[in-house]
Amino acid sequence: MTPATITSEEEPVLTKLAALGIRYERHEHPPIATGDDGLEHWADIDAVHCKNLFLRNQKGTRHYLVILPVTRRADLRRVAGQVGDGKLSFASAERLMTYLGVTPGSVSPFGLVHDAAHHVGVFLDRDLRAAQRISFHPNINTRTVVLTFADFERFLQSTSNPVRFIDVTSGQ
Repeated sequence: MTPATITSEEEPVLTKLAALGIRYERHEHPPIATGDDGLEHWADIDAVHCKNLFLRNQKGTRHYLVILPVTRRADLRRVAGQVGDGKLSFASAERLMTYLGVTPGSVSPFGLVHDAAHHVGVFLDRDLRAAQRISFHPNINTRTVVLTFADFERFLQSTSNPVRFIDVTSGQ
């Protein structure tokens, strides 16, 4: 099988990972818009697969990327309480492009390579700390990149965006 050509969307991500000396696996698949859509395509990939929620506060002055395992559901009220905002909602496609440089269906922490102003706060489900390997779209939903969780933390640190671990579920 011939390796997939590197797309313009994923090129900045792969360049950043290479600059950091981070090893990764790269997988090609049909477009995956939601975590549920990806389950069949990720079946043979040994990693914790994540969903990424791009949220905004009620005034639209703060934006958050909430990352959790694809098998969990986020309680947005609980998240809002932990990030210190009264009410959160999903940000528009325009805001997603402005702050992360991606389109809906391709939301990923790798979009932080486009957030030079470090505007987006990152909140990870605390249970992700137990993951050995973790996967995300590299800003395009026809690819999946897998890396160690330790290397993912190195990537996050390199972006200088604020990062916190929280409990994103309601305890169910």
